[in-house]
Amino acid sequence: MLGCVRIATVRQMAQVITAEESDGRSYVRRAMVELTELGLAETNGKDGKHRIWNLTPAGQKALADGNELPPRPKAGTGAKAVKAGLGPHGLAVTDTILAYTDAVLRGRREYLTDWQVEVNHAIKQTGLSFNTDAVLAVPTKTSEVRFFELDNGTMSQARLAKGVWDYERYAGHRVWEGARGTIGGTYPFWQRHRYTRSKTFPRLHVVLAGKAEHLLDNRRQALTAAVQGITIAVWVNTLPRLQRGEPWYEIGVDDPHERRARYPEAVGR
Repeated sequence: MLGCVRIATVRQMAQVITAEESDGRSYVRRAMVELTELGLAETNGKDGKHRIWNLTPAGQKALADGNELPPRPKAGTGAKAVKAGLGPHGLAVTDTILAYTDAVLRGRREYLTDWQVEVNHAIKQTGLSFNTDAVLAVPTKTSEVRFFELDNGTMSQARLAKGVWDYERYAGHRVWEGARGTIGGTYPFWQRHRYTRSKTFPRLHVVLAGKAEHLLDNRRQALTAAVQGITIAVWVNTLPRLQRGEPWYEIGVDDPHERRARYPEAVGR
């Protein structure tokens, strides 16, 4: 689990490995002590009274050597984020992953290995670069991909909206391909170079947390107004609603034709 989500508390880990209605926190605490003694795990901070755990580089290597996860050579351990004070945000991302796995994926824990966190999306030519908090790639025939952005109540409304519009800018960028002397053609950058098996641009899920529910509802309504007319699929929910299995709000619809008209064509060679 720590190899996928990078940081977690004992409560979160116990939620994954113990049966429903069981409390496995004591077992997890003993296991983490053993992993610490082996140099495979460590704690670098707390969220309130709860220690935040992450793998060490040796722990990640052991996981990779055991072929437990797909190779992720650039993945960090999460220790730097905790030391920088970003532990609460990372734990909220972990809660989002667990809630989505329970509520939408029907508790199928094998899907936990299909999550990655802090996934960079960048287009060198335009200078656009942002990190997606979590990406789910379910290994189906269509290779279903979903993006997740977690706002823990720390961003301004304007910054949150800009982050969502960045996804449309990423989706709208096209690249020209073709051998010299041929007509060639243009293709969506994301589909040609990143998510080659996806037929549509991955849906963006925005999860709001960190405040009282009525304040989260206010943020949802403000975000809905701020992204009106966006040409990618955007769904929004609060973390408490997601944990209760309540439906998402659709605030953006995928429209590749309008998106293509909105962004300039790539220039051929």
